[in-house]
Amino acid sequence: MTYDMNDAQPQVMGELIPDGTYARVAMHIRKGGVDGAGDLDKGLLKASNQPGSDVLSLDSEFTVLEGPHARRKFWQAFTVSGGKLDEEGQSIGWKISKSTFRAMIDSALGLNPEDMSEAAKAKRVLRGLSDLDGISFVAKIAVEPGRGAYRDQNRLAHVVLPTAPEWQKVMNGEPVAAAPASSPRAEKPVTEKPAWGQGGATARPADPKPSWGGALSGGGAAQPGSAPPRPAAPAQPARAAPAWLSS
Repeated sequence: MTYDMNDAQPQVMGELIPDGTYARVAMHIRKGGVDGAGDLDKGLLKASNQPGSDVLSLDSEFTVLEGPHARRKFWQAFTVSGGKLDEEGQSIGWKISKSTFRAMIDSALGLNPEDMSEAAKAKRVLRGLSDLDGISFVAKIAVEPGRGAYRDQNRLAHVVLPTAPEWQKVMNGEPVAAAPASSPRAEKPVTEKPAWGQGGATARPADPKPSWGGALSGGGAAQPGSAPPRPAAPAQPARAAPAWLSS
């Protein structure tokens, strides 16, 4: 038996998400088989395939949730340990990843990055890195030029914080023009105090689990501080699923 491939359609290469696109994305962690620091992160990390490298990373898949690029995906690894060290002997890659993860939480929950109240600080504490699996936030997506045999690919340019005007527009479902890296347009944070940061509203106590579940479920856009208060619940076992997966 033979297989005639002449009548097959030419291979179609996936088009990239345009450089500078703003979108709400969800992050899924692809387990790499290497244990993390705690029981919750067993088998979570991925070892580098570079000879002699001690880097362990979080292999992440991002899916665009809404808009013209909905369901499109891109991938990125975040260093958790190893690699180049700073003058204090700490992994430079991990420090960068940690800042990005904090921004994801702030973007997901509508937290002002300057809010260092006890309630806000409690929401930035994770039981393990696996708690980030399923988190959704506003992102600016870039196109990274290919090198050698590798073609151009999408990556996370940066997490868009609630202090940026694009954050509220994306959360409201409004169109936002792409701002490529080469654009002379400079992104500036909002200088006026956001409406959700005004008034004397008291923040609700932090839950024992990450609290961004309300911002992740359903198709509507979440507003800062709009998650309804939940009754206090007993502490969950260490392996309990994050709140947004069970909501």
